[in-house]
Amino acid sequence: MSAPIFDFNAARSSIVDEVVNRICAQTKDPLHTLNEAAYLETRRLQHDGGAEHTEWRQLAAQLGRLTDHELRERLRGYAQRYAWDVAGNFDRRVYKFASRAMAPLLGALLSPRSTIRHIHESLDLTALDSRIVVQGPREHIRKLTEIGTVVYVPTHLSNLDSVVFGFALERAGLPPAVYGAGKNLFTNPVLSYFMHNLGAYRVDRRLRHALYKDVLKTYSAVLIERGYHSLFFPGGTRSRSGGVERKLKLGLAGTGLEAFVRTTVRGRTQKVFFVPATINYLLTLEAETLIDDFLQEEGKARYLIEDDESTRIGRVAAFSQKLLGLDGACVIRFSRPLDCFGNFVDDEGISHDERGREVDATSYIVGRDGKPAVDHTRDVEYTRELGERVVDAFRKDTVVMATHIVAACAFARLRRAVGEADLFSVLRHRDDVTVRRAELAEDVDAMLDKLNSLEERGEIVVAPTVKGKRGEEVLSDALRAFAGYHSQPVLSPRGSELVLRDTRLLFYYQNRLAAHGLAFDALAPKGSPSRSVTRPPMPAVSSVERGVAAAGASSVAPPASDGAGDAARLAIPPSPETSAASATAQSSSLPIVSS
Repeated sequence: MSAPIFDFNAARSSIVDEVVNRICAQTKDPLHTLNEAAYLETRRLQHDGGAEHTEWRQLAAQLGRLTDHELRERLRGYAQRYAWDVAGNFDRRVYKFASRAMAPLLGALLSPRSTIRHIHESLDLTALDSRIVVQGPREHIRKLTEIGTVVYVPTHLSNLDSVVFGFALERAGLPPAVYGAGKNLFTNPVLSYFMHNLGAYRVDRRLRHALYKDVLKTYSAVLIERGYHSLFFPGGTRSRSGGVERKLKLGLAGTGLEAFVRTTVRGRTQKVFFVPATINYLLTLEAETLIDDFLQEEGKARYLIEDDESTRIGRVAAFSQKLLGLDGACVIRFSRPLDCFGNFVDDEGISHDERGREVDATSYIVGRDGKPAVDHTRDVEYTRELGERVVDAFRKDTVVMATHIVAACAFARLRRAVGEADLFSVLRHRDDVTVRRAELAEDVDAMLDKLNSLEERGEIVVAPTVKGKRGEEVLSDALRAFAGYHSQPVLSPRGSELVLRDTRLLFYYQNRLAAHGLAFDALAPKGSPSRSVTRPPMPAVSSVERGVAAAGASSVAPPASDGAGDAARLAIPPSPETSAASATAQSSSLPIVSS
C-alpha cells in the first residue's frame, strides 16, 4: 500500500517550518495574539505556580515594551514550540505490527469467548469481519484516495472509535490517515507508543487561545495540501447523549477547504474529498459515564472527562469478562463522498450538484476578477453548508441495532406509565415501572415496520443482525446484550414482565433514534429543526455571485484598538475585537478526536 503518510517522518521538519512561517505571515497583530495567550495561560496556570506560569507572567509584563521585530520573534518562538509539540510521527514497522495485532486485540474486547476458542484464527484480520462490519462505497473511496486527499468525518461515541475506524480502513483496503488525539491520551505508555508512531498528532485541549488553535488548524491544512489523508470527528467530542450528532464543530473541516483553495490559487489544485461515516455499536464502553455527564451538565458548559471506563485498566478488564457470553456488534458505514462544498463526487473525483449536473469545484472560489482567491468569510459559509450535508449523511447512514430499538420502545412505555413530560422526572422512576414482555415485543414489531419503511426510502440503515427478525427475537438479542455488559441491569425479567431498571441507559440507547422521529427527542439543538434541511442546488454558473453574497452576509471583526499595549502590560482580558485572521480562527470551535 502506497500513501504519503509512509514518508511522513522525512517531511516532518519541512511541515513544521511551513506551519510556523504561515502563522507568522497571517498574524496581523502579534501584540494582541501574544497578549491573549499570556492572559489565558496565566489564568489557567494560576494555581500551578511553576516555571511555565512564571514564563507567561513575565511575557505579559514585557509585551508593552517590545518592538514589532521582537514581538514577531516571540510569536515565531511560540508557534514553533506548539507546532513541534503537535507534530505526529509514523513508523512503518509499528504500523505493520499494529495491523497484525489489531485482530486479537479487538477480538478480545468485542467477543472474548470466541477469541479464546479460536485463538489461531483470531490472529487473522478476517476473523473480525463478522463482528466489525464495514459497509459503504469502499471501491469508490479507494479511487478517490489515488486522485486527491480524503478527509474522513465520522460520528464519535467511544475512545475505541479511532482503533475501530483504523480497522475499518485496513479491511476496506484504504490507506491509513493522520488524526488528532487529546494529549491526555498520550499519558498511557502503551497507547501513547502506538498513537505516536501511527500518525496521531497531539491536541492539548487545555489551551484555549487563538495562537494555539491557529497552529492546529494550519498544521491540518498543510497536511491535507500535501496529500495526507486525514481523520477527525466533527462532533468535537464523544456524544454524551448517545445520539447522532446534529450540530458540528467545523474548525478542522474548514482546513480541508482551505487546503483546496490554497493549492488552487498556487496553480496546482489538490482535490479534497470528505467522507462522512457512522460508527455504530450494539453497546458503548463508556455509556454510563457519558450519559451521566450529559445529564449533569445539560444546559451548562461541558467539561473534559479525564477518567472513565476507557482509561481504567480494571474497568476494561471487567468489560471484557462481562462480554464473555456476548457476540459483540459494530458497524462502520461509509457514506457517499462529498467535495468541499457538499456536492457528491464520482469515481473520477468530478463534482455533481443535487440534480446530477457536473460542477467545476474551482468555480466556487473565484473572486471578482474571475480568478481563484482566498476569502475566509466566504469559506466559513461554504464550510457551514458542508456541515449540513455531513449531518444529513449521519442521519441517513445511522445503523440501528437491537439495543437502540428495544430502548426506544421501553422508554416510550416508561414515559406513558409515569405521565411526566419532564425528562428528569421520568428518569427518576427506576425499578418502579414494569412492562409485559409480550407487549414490549409487539412495540418492537411495530418499530421494525417503521424502520423497514424508512430504510426503503434511504433514511436509515437496519443492522444485518436485525434484518429479517421480528419483535420477540430482537428483544431477546437486546436483553442478552444488556445483561452481559453494564454494571447495573438495564431491563430485568420478572416472570412475564420486564422491570425498567437503569432508565439513564434506556435514554442513552434510545437517543440513537431521536433524530429520526422514532424516539423521545430531548437532543435537538435549540433554535434548529430536529432534522437536517437539505439546501437547494448551487449551480456552478452562480458561484461568483454566491461568493460575493456570502461575503456580504457576514462580517469580520476589526483590528484591535489602540489600547492593546496597556492591556498587554496589565495582562487583562483581550478585547473581543480581533484581527481578521484571529476572527476567522475562532469562527467555529475546534474539534478534537477523543475526550
